[in-house]
Amino acid sequence: MFWRSFGDRVMITNTVKSLAFDKSPMNSIVLMAEVLTDPELRRTPDNQSSIASFLVQFAGGRADDPPYRIKVVGWNNLADEIVEKYHKGDQVVVEGRLRIDTVDRGTYKEKRTELVAQRIHSSGGSTSSGGSTTPSISAPRVAPSTAPSNVVPMSTSYVPVAAAAPDYDDIPF
Repeated sequence: MFWRSFGDRVMITNTVKSLAFDKSPMNSIVLMAEVLTDPELRRTPDNQSSIASFLVQFAGGRADDPPYRIKVVGWNNLADEIVEKYHKGDQVVVEGRLRIDTVDRGTYKEKRTELVAQRIHSSGGSTSSGGSTTPSISAPRVAPSTAPSNVVPMSTSYVPVAAAAPDYDDIPF
């Protein structure tokens, strides 16, 4: 992998493909979570935009960590879709960006974190009676066949593979 800087852009070149991106901070998150509260729909004071918000919960990084909770916010058409299709207990995949606001509480400052959703997908594990966002796609049905009696099972012997030596020539510093 090669790193090249072109002013405000960086080019990362690999033997397979190239990727160019800005040096600006990237704020993107994809989260699989369970909906904890039914979505609440509000409107802006001028009644031009709709806002849906709900709380989700997802597993911690380790087995002994408690589950984490975060507020998800969707705007306009996505807000309407959220209220129609998602309910408490649904398993969802939320794509969006993380937003952290600081609220001054007099003697201390409180930080509030929200996930501003850009897309939401149902992951199929619903415990509610709500609808699904995408049509359910089932696996193609294959008729069971009988295996021929002359089939020899594959060998399950393990052959260790030698680890490739690291190439220190491509380090970008």
